[in-house]
Amino acid sequence: MDRVTEIYQKLCLTTVFYELTESPLLQAFFEINERADVTQKRKAYAKFVSQIYALGGDLTECVKTAVLESENAYVKRIAQGKSVDENLTASVERELAVFSLFASLTASDFTGVLSVKESELPAFTSRKEDFQKLYAQRMQSVRKCGYGIFATSGMFRLSEENKIEKILSADTIGLDRFIGYEWERQQILDNTRAFVDGKPAANVLLCGDAGAGKSSTVKAVANAFFGEGLRLIELRKDQLRFLPYVMGAVSGNPLKFLVFIDDLSFAQNDDNFSMLKAVLEGSASAKADNVVIYATSNRRHIVKESFQDRDGDDVHRNDTLQETLSLSERFGLVVRFSKPDKTAYLAIVRGLAERHGLQIPQTDLEIRAEAFALRKGNRSARCAEQFVDSLLRE
Repeated sequence: MDRVTEIYQKLCLTTVFYELTESPLLQAFFEINERADVTQKRKAYAKFVSQIYALGGDLTECVKTAVLESENAYVKRIAQGKSVDENLTASVERELAVFSLFASLTASDFTGVLSVKESELPAFTSRKEDFQKLYAQRMQSVRKCGYGIFATSGMFRLSEENKIEKILSADTIGLDRFIGYEWERQQILDNTRAFVDGKPAANVLLCGDAGAGKSSTVKAVANAFFGEGLRLIELRKDQLRFLPYVMGAVSGNPLKFLVFIDDLSFAQNDDNFSMLKAVLEGSASAKADNVVIYATSNRRHIVKESFQDRDGDDVHRNDTLQETLSLSERFGLVVRFSKPDKTAYLAIVRGLAERHGLQIPQTDLEIRAEAFALRKGNRSARCAEQFVDSLLRE
């Protein structure tokens, strides 16, 4: 029996990592072995290699990523500190050995199956790697590193199919990028530290003027605590109805999660209002112990209110207004990012200019910065950054 066929026969018995066999990569490999016609086998091989190329061109890395991101019964029990049946453990060891063999395949291994010369086959990169050893090392730190898609990435969102997926171009901003707002940022850092350490932590509302760095602060904090088991899941306001799904998906996971809602505001009679309110109030059906909500808003009172709302015909109008206006009060911590005054704005400009090594006399720098802010119509951290960027383009 040739090597390709032998590995195929062993992969057919995959149970613990069964979902991997349904991936396009494994399905193409199975097709190579299951087709009787040589031409069809070659077409399946082309599909197999195209999947490897789409995932970076290295078969070993493709398989390694799939194995480490598998959300199987074994890794879940290990992460939750539960005992593992010896039959399950034996199956994991056996399947990891098979995946090691599969990940080390080369184009030359397929020449006999496809009745073709190696020089005529599209090639790909691979190497020998001990997946049993690699997986054992990962299990030792699974409660801190997590499992599944959460093991290797820090930021996630809901896909168009409303499933949690990795953000491939996630913001890598660090805390060292900020100038100013130290007091505001420290409050969020302290709350997040408590959360990561398993202490009581508050849901947080970052409110205030646009361009102050609210959203960037949340992402930088998430990046700072990635190595300690913190992950961020970003939801749009119109996806708040999926909060119970998100809570259920991460419940029981050893990691900690920030559900991040950017630019939050509601119109009257918005159905999403009730869902967020239930989570903030700790409803048993909408809460997970390893999740906190971090939201940003340009409005202190998140629900938009018009004069017509104040003069409406609701018999209990005052109760209704209090209900809508007090949503922000349900956040345990509210941090306001106010628009900087002239002194603070120029301090940010000077700090950014120094960071980028701009050799401009301070007086000239400040005059030009103030003129730039006047043209923009406001002073903000974003305005300061845009001004310095304009100098760098000169």
